[in-house]
Amino acid sequence: MKKTLYLMRHGQTLFNVEHKIQGWCDSPLTELGIKQAEIAARYFDDNKITFDHCYASTSERACDTFGRFEAMDEFLNPKLPYGDFFLQYGGENQQQVQDRMVKTLTEIMEKEDHHDVLALSHGGACANFVRAFEEHNIMHYRRGIKNCTIFKFIYEDGIFSCVDIIEPDLSELEIK
Repeated sequence: MKKTLYLMRHGQTLFNVEHKIQGWCDSPLTELGIKQAEIAARYFDDNKITFDHCYASTSERACDTFGRFEAMDEFLNPKLPYGDFFLQYGGENQQQVQDRMVKTLTEIMEKEDHHDVLALSHGGACANFVRAFEEHNIMHYRRGIKNCTIFKFIYEDGIFSCVDIIEPDLSELEIK
């Protein structure tokens, strides 16, 4: 049976504005980030998309992602792929992030009453998840996932296929 997963990156945070690396820190949404999320929600309303269940990353689930690099300047990020870079600083390697995302989202989608699901996560986690099913994806993302980008996946027989990438129209938020 085909099921639908919408995986969405959070709205702009204070650390996004300050160009800081984010892992377990609970950097708050900015006023702009809240408005971005409202526009993304409108996308679901306008398209009459409803969910059986919604999930969001918590501090506990993201706690070991970047280790001691937490809240450091983004220019310290190495070039992609990260590989094992963050292990030496107490974080996860790229494969661990991908495995955790695949395991968690597969468990969620395998639940009998989960047919249309929204999951909110982080840019790096979303990118690693999308890459895990690259050979099955109809839509392929470009590097740099904007805040509130929505990835639409069809889940069937243990495989996720990205069928759409939605970047909500945030033009109404641009400074005039």
